[in-house]
Amino acid sequence: MMNLYSGTTDPFSHRCRIVLFEKGMDFQVIDVDLYNKPEDIAVINPYNRVPVLVDRDLVLYESNIINEYIDERFPHPQLMPPDPILRARARQLLHTFEGEIFSHVIDLESGAKSGDKSRQEIRDQLTQLAPIFTKQKFLLGDEFSMLDVAIAPLLWRLEHYGIELPKSAAPVMKYAERIFSRQGFIDALTPSEKVMRR
Repeated sequence: MMNLYSGTTDPFSHRCRIVLFEKGMDFQVIDVDLYNKPEDIAVINPYNRVPVLVDRDLVLYESNIINEYIDERFPHPQLMPPDPILRARARQLLHTFEGEIFSHVIDLESGAKSGDKSRQEIRDQLTQLAPIFTKQKFLLGDEFSMLDVAIAPLLWRLEHYGIELPKSAAPVMKYAERIFSRQGFIDALTPSEKVMRR
């Protein structure tokens, strides 16, 4: 059985929980207190961070790597496009999200002094995505994909981070509600995450 070491409020761990629940697999989530991590996290992950997936002899860290492994090992429902060109585009977009959006999430999570600048940057980046959702249901079209998984924890935490999107981003919030109504997303929420939104 797979074990996922997961922070109860960590947005990156949340991504992995979403994928595991979307796949409907047999796995165990081991909740990790981010402020009092057990020593074995540093032993299995040299960066001493969660999420960490342990699958027999395999130990993976970094949420996107964990999620691609799960998607390839358990292909139904498939979350990365089967076409190599579309899959490469999806990976490129995931990389862009990490650099342009989630680097600011890390700042907010760590309580960095640049909080207001990070909030503004996230607000601007999400607002730029709005036109996509006037034409399609999800980031890659009409099918839920790994890109939606990647961004969902941030959308859930907007209020928690003190980020208010402008009216022009209304399509983004409608898109967020579509994700939040998915059973895999609902099942992946920890009690601590449930209270992040009113």
